[in-house]
Formats: sequence, structure tokens, C-alpha cells
Amino acid sequence: MLKSVGRYFLFLGSLFKNRESFKTYVSLFFDECVKVGTNSIFLIATVSIFMGAVTTIQTAFNLVSPLIPKYVIAIVVRDMVLLELSPTIIAIIFAGKVGSNIAGELGTMRITEQIDALEVMGLNSSSYLVLPKVLATVFMFPALVVTSAFLCILGGYLAVSFTDVITPAEYTQGIRYQLNEFMVIFAMIKAVTFAFLVSTISSFMGYYTKGGALEVGKASTSAVTNSVIAILLADYLLAQLLAEYLISF
Repeated sequence: MLKSVGRYFLFLGSLFKNRESFKTYVSLFFDECVKVGTNSIFLIATVSIFMGAVTTIQTAFNLVSPLIPKYVIAIVVRDMVLLELSPTIIAIIFAGKVGSNIAGELGTMRITEQIDALEVMGLNSSSYLVLPKVLATVFMFPALVVTSAFLCILGGYLAVSFTDVITPAEYTQGIRYQLNEFMVIFAMIKAVTFAFLVSTISSFMGYYTKGGALEVGKASTSAVTNSVIAILLADYLLAQLLAEYLISF
């Protein structure tokens, strides 16, 4: 375990050694942005809309006390979306889609000796192949989280529009009621952290794949598993570090 952790940090350090020209990374960066971000929008949008709608309906059925104003339902949905649903749940889905793809791609390149060929040519293969993926993921995933949060809230609005749990006016009132701006910052901190973990862990698992096609599949599975565990641990640590500041903001 400690050997793997140490190897992981050495791998991170290798990303910044003997880098190629800036122009080379620019083209690779935009290619990875399309793979990581644009190709994930449909899945993220679908999950977010239904997640917001279901959360709104279930919250409404649980807050049935006549002493609780109806707009509190929207407040609960808004806070859940910003603090947990959009950053964390979407990160787990993101790890399953993008993380497995990164690990599978690098694993295939390893077993077909394409990475060895790059090293023979004098290139830093880890920097050339992995650094654009990490930068693109860190850049695009926060944008996906913002999109997810908007669509979650929109999904809740559509849910109340087609049901009678609360009125759309009450939902809008709750969404706008005493918004703590730091929740948005908190969500972005989580998004950047989770994106870095998913991209680097998945790249690490794929880059050091050994064997054949079977091991590529195992590397993809390990990448998703380890990324999800890292996301949950980071989520807990960030909550511990920033929750007190969130209350006092």
C-alpha cells in the first residue's frame, strides 16, 4: 500500500519534468477537453435533471409539518445540490465514465509498447500523455459541476411545475432565500479536488499496466474503484476543513 502511494507521488512529480513545448500541450489540451467535457455533457445533464426532480419530490414528502414553510423544500434542495449532489455524485459518475476511459487508453498504449516507443524517442511519456489529461479534467469538470447544479435546480422546478407539492413561486423563493455564496466556492473547491484525483489516479493505474488485454480491464476497474474511494475520503476531509468556515461565512 505505502509502496503504491509513494509510486503515485513520484508519478505526479514526473509529469513536470522534461516537458515538451507549450504549443504541443495546447493542441493536446483541447483534444482532451473534448473527450473529457463535451462528450460527458449528455450523461451529466440527464442524471442532473432527474436527480434534482427526485430530490425535490422526496424532500417535499418528508417535510410535511404545517409549521414548516413550503419554500424550505427548495432551500434544502439548493443546499444539497451545491454542497453534495453536484460535486460528489457527479464526480463518482465522472470517475466511472472518464476515469475508466483514461485508464483503458493508457493501459492499451502500455501493453502495445506505444509508451515504450515514446521513451525511446526521448520524450517524457508521462508528461506528454498524462499532463494534458489532468489539465483538461481540472479545467472542464468544474464547468460540468456548474452545469449539473443548474440542471438539478431546473429539474426540481420542472418537478414542482407538474405536481402540486409546492408552487413554482414558492420553489423560486426558496432557491433565492439567503443564499450563502461560499457554498458555490465550496462546490468549486470540491470539483477541482475531485477532478485532480480522478485524472491522476486513473492515469497512474493505466500507465503502469502490465500484461495483456485482461490486465487493461482490471486497470480500468481499479481506476474507478480507487477514484471513488479517494473522492469519498476527500469529500469528508474537505467537509471537516471547510464546514466551520461555511457556517461563519
